[in-house]
Amino acid sequence: MLELRGAPALSSFRSHKLFAKIQAIVPEIEHVYAEFMHFADLEGTLSDFEQAILDRLLTYGPSVPGEEPKGVLFLVVPRPGTLSPWSSKATDIARNCGLRQIQRIERGTAFYIKANRKLGLDQREKVAALLHDRMTQKVFHEMGGAQLLFSHEEPRPLERVSVLAGGRKALVKANTRLGLALADDEIDYLVTSFIGLERDPTDVELMMFAQANSEHCRHKIFNASWDIDGEGQEKSLFAMIRNTYEMNSEGVLSA
Repeated sequence: MLELRGAPALSSFRSHKLFAKIQAIVPEIEHVYAEFMHFADLEGTLSDFEQAILDRLLTYGPSVPGEEPKGVLFLVVPRPGTLSPWSSKATDIARNCGLRQIQRIERGTAFYIKANRKLGLDQREKVAALLHDRMTQKVFHEMGGAQLLFSHEEPRPLERVSVLAGGRKALVKANTRLGLALADDEIDYLVTSFIGLERDPTDVELMMFAQANSEHCRHKIFNASWDIDGEGQEKSLFAMIRNTYEMNSEGVLSA
């Protein structure tokens, strides 16, 4: 893995704003600095000419002076196992520029947090919570942690959840183990459906159902009946939105 430092990731204004935000919860913080870090997964060694091309491609960012990093490193990168939109575009650009040795380029942000004393684990966790989105990103305290971005696992064999033998309890257990976040009525629906099909669901089918369900759950929520102070409402939330158009549709183009 090739590591390449980039430009400062924050303008002076945003840097000061982040510093104030962090210092409010961890008063020991004295300084915050952030810069982009680029990680390249290579098939072979780059020539000097190819390295120069890559350096030019990765030269961008706010026109503010960089500095020599000091303090505790909080390296924020996309969650291992995912491919960020930035990585997809940057990798395509690199290959179109003739850098065929590059398998993938990924970007992270290295935050250096300097404090007047050693930060405890609890304080580090508070700082990390402000620096990343735990749903889509991961924090490392060493640059080497970024190597996980390019790790490749062997595909796991298909699993089946024994609904026919274990019934609802088997699916409830799988719901927790796989993190599907299925509601009780959705579990009942799946159990009934697969018993009707006379077969057990696979983990892939359950994951696809959970993802589609999560994506489209807003339709169920906004089309649901609801009460205000115990009084049932005539229109659902979606119906109220549509009602605006129905009452005054002049000048509105709708596909």
